[in-house]
Amino acid sequence: MRNIDVHKLIDEAKFNRFHWQVLFWCALIIIFDGYDLVIYGVVLPVLMKEWGLTPIQAGTLGSYALFGMMFGALLFGPMSDRFGRKKVIAVCVLLFSTFTFLNGFARDVTEFAVCRVLAGLGIGGVMPNVVALMTEYSPKKLRTTLVAIMFSGYSVGGMLSAGLGIYLIPVYGWSSVFFVAGLPLLLLPAILYLLPESIGFLLHAKRDQEAAILLSRVEEKFIPQPGDRYDFPTGNTGQVPLVALFQHGRALSTLMFWLAFFMCLLMVYALASWLPKLMTQAGYGLGSSLSFLLVLNLGAIFGAVGGGVVADRLHLKTVLMVFFVIGSVSISLLGYKSPTAVLYVLVALAGATTIGSQILLYAYAAQFYPMAIRSTGIGWASGVGRSGAILGPIVGGTLLAMAMPLHFNFLFFAIPGAIAAFAVSLIARNALHAPEEEEALAFAGEIGVVTE
Repeated sequence: MRNIDVHKLIDEAKFNRFHWQVLFWCALIIIFDGYDLVIYGVVLPVLMKEWGLTPIQAGTLGSYALFGMMFGALLFGPMSDRFGRKKVIAVCVLLFSTFTFLNGFARDVTEFAVCRVLAGLGIGGVMPNVVALMTEYSPKKLRTTLVAIMFSGYSVGGMLSAGLGIYLIPVYGWSSVFFVAGLPLLLLPAILYLLPESIGFLLHAKRDQEAAILLSRVEEKFIPQPGDRYDFPTGNTGQVPLVALFQHGRALSTLMFWLAFFMCLLMVYALASWLPKLMTQAGYGLGSSLSFLLVLNLGAIFGAVGGGVVADRLHLKTVLMVFFVIGSVSISLLGYKSPTAVLYVLVALAGATTIGSQILLYAYAAQFYPMAIRSTGIGWASGVGRSGAILGPIVGGTLLAMAMPLHFNFLFFAIPGAIAAFAVSLIARNALHAPEEEEALAFAGEIGVVTE
């Protein structure tokens, strides 16, 4: 009989074709997720004109999807800890793809709002689960980088949304960009077949044989044998996962994660919803205004991946604090008259350090919480943070309705970045575990992988 240290096996595995597969499918899901989320900022200027929406009405309408996302993250994060990540991810993809597609048929504000809320449930629910799955299968030395690369799919989706909007809206109308969102439904069978289930869930469900097959793909040198015993401590002590977020010294860090998510998401969604409209008011045409949204998401890709690479060498906490400070400065400068080239650089920096910080916050939370409460920890941080995302479009609309000078709008969007930097500074540098898990991890470290 062999005792297999599953954590060590995954941590020390060489990056191979299996890791590529997990990365590809998780990133593809996030691309669809990002497309469906950013789509409202793309159609906002047209909707305001066609439906005669005031800025406050438009901001409120933009928040409906984010309201759904809050409940989706709170509901589907903990649910996957009980029913498995793959099934929950598939349900979320079905939700956000179906109702974003149906959004294209909306005839009034009420129908539009209902579809956005239901789509938001899936958009918010899928995020914590793909982050947890990618974190679980990533080799330790590449963990932050791989999560950042995967989550940069959000920005790729945003770029696709803006890019297609520039081409499709003038020719086919605003509904056309929503119809494109139905494409992921065709890929659901492939997602169910090719996306692996969580190792932790399989072992907890006593499905050791399936877990062994997956481990042999994670580490190709590992050959399962009859009688193998798999040590995979998760910190699961029978406690309620939500309560566990505040135990064993995690209370302050949990609250600061929630505050950082709140402030970060407020910045992200205020910008994503109102940047094209603000730039239109500043004198740019619709196509040029949407190009700023495209650059915002392009910058986010470089920020997320670059930040992930640096964080694997330094520490996520340090990188996040620096990012939030840079984000605040770049956003505040957007409101002042500058050459177009300088504006594009500032928008790219804002994307890199706001959307990029959102992605790195997910990676930090995924590494901070032990396995048994990881999805719950990410889901609740994301869910509570969604209240900031909900407020972002509404506050932006309120500021626009007040007809304040342009630079006041951007200055308000910059303030949350400073608060987020302060919140991150109070989060514990390393993950904290229950004493029971510490003992289990120590035991697993002693026995390693016994081969004889």
